[in-house]
Amino acid sequence: MTKLMRLTSLTVLILLISGCAYKDKLSQPIAPKIDDTLEVVDSTSIRSISDMNAVAFEWRKVDDPRVVGYHFYRANMQKDGTKLKLIDTINNRYTTHYVDEDLEPNTKYVYKISSATDSDIESRTTGDYVVLTLPRMEGVSFIQAISNLPRQIKIIWRPHSNERIESYVIQRSTPETTEWEKLKTIEGRLQAEFIDDDLDDNAIYNYRVIAKTFDGILSQPSEIVKAQTKPLPKGILGLKATNELPRKIALDWQASDSSDVIKYNIYRSTDSTSYFDKIKAVNTQTLSFEDFVNEDGKVYFYKISSVDKDGLESDLNINAVMGATLGKLNKPIITLAQIQGEKAILNWQAGDNRAVSYIIHKTIKENFFKSKTVKFEGITALRYEDKDIIRGVEYNYAIQSVDKFGIVSSMTNNTELVLPKLKKLN
Repeated sequence: MTKLMRLTSLTVLILLISGCAYKDKLSQPIAPKIDDTLEVVDSTSIRSISDMNAVAFEWRKVDDPRVVGYHFYRANMQKDGTKLKLIDTINNRYTTHYVDEDLEPNTKYVYKISSATDSDIESRTTGDYVVLTLPRMEGVSFIQAISNLPRQIKIIWRPHSNERIESYVIQRSTPETTEWEKLKTIEGRLQAEFIDDDLDDNAIYNYRVIAKTFDGILSQPSEIVKAQTKPLPKGILGLKATNELPRKIALDWQASDSSDVIKYNIYRSTDSTSYFDKIKAVNTQTLSFEDFVNEDGKVYFYKISSVDKDGLESDLNINAVMGATLGKLNKPIITLAQIQGEKAILNWQAGDNRAVSYIIHKTIKENFFKSKTVKFEGITALRYEDKDIIRGVEYNYAIQSVDKFGIVSSMTNNTELVLPKLKKLN
């Protein structure tokens, strides 16, 4: 191996070793380099003022011309014990005031200060300087939650007496969970009301209010208050629907037990399980309704809800009641249809005990292309004799029943009768 190659390999090896050593040095905490000859900050000159989240310091400056500023060390005694770390450097030795911010309320902190040079050398630190931040502010002194509102709860409180308060944080939980949900931040110290809406019916909620200062400090939570939303009104009782009235269905029911009900909504459907349409709203003095239906034998299903003064409607998840209009009559039964002598004779049975009269439909075939129909109404017997017939003309008869309400059955099948023509004598 040549001399140049040996030198190159040695250089690479040295660089590799140096790089590893440098990397190891970066991964380890670097201890401060202390110069005992540098002037130390006078511990007896340190003064401080505590707030809830900050501490302000004052001290006497050092006169050592080598000093260019100060290092501040701090430890949270509850979390870190006495394990201090460098939190800030002040780059002017004439500066004698410093504010440490973003601290925790009611917490002990220990501080040390050293004089700093323009290199990484510093003086010995001062002795431990222990500071206790102020406790959190008391919460609002009065809070109330108002119940029995429709799907909402109203929260009121007394404005906080501390003039640093900028806003209030509203939090909510339920009896089923211990977690608090932030609902809203209400701006302004003098604001004292919040309405939580779009809530469930007849549900219980817990609330608390936390005051917040201009610099983001939160007070202690207020007392926890509880409220319940208004329940739905009670439904009506004893709904009944008729099935024997002509072309209408009559409903009647008993009033709701809820005292603030102002009306009833009537719903109808052609199926007990399908969508129900609202067809009418009536006031609470009305406990009946007639649904006029222009159809015989029509079936409907009904539900009725109660509506209170706040617009809350009782639960419609209830069984429907069926009603129907009176159906058509059964048609008569023709028992005899024949020509006797010079007349047509028809006999029949009623076919339905509701029948009180009958209609005879007589169709006269005048020629191959033309016919006419006449109608005979108000027939109460079960027999009809038609003397108004002409030989050789074709007649068709059909009968309908009529009940006392005027409801008409369907027609019987046509019965054809013909009085034969007489034969001519030669």
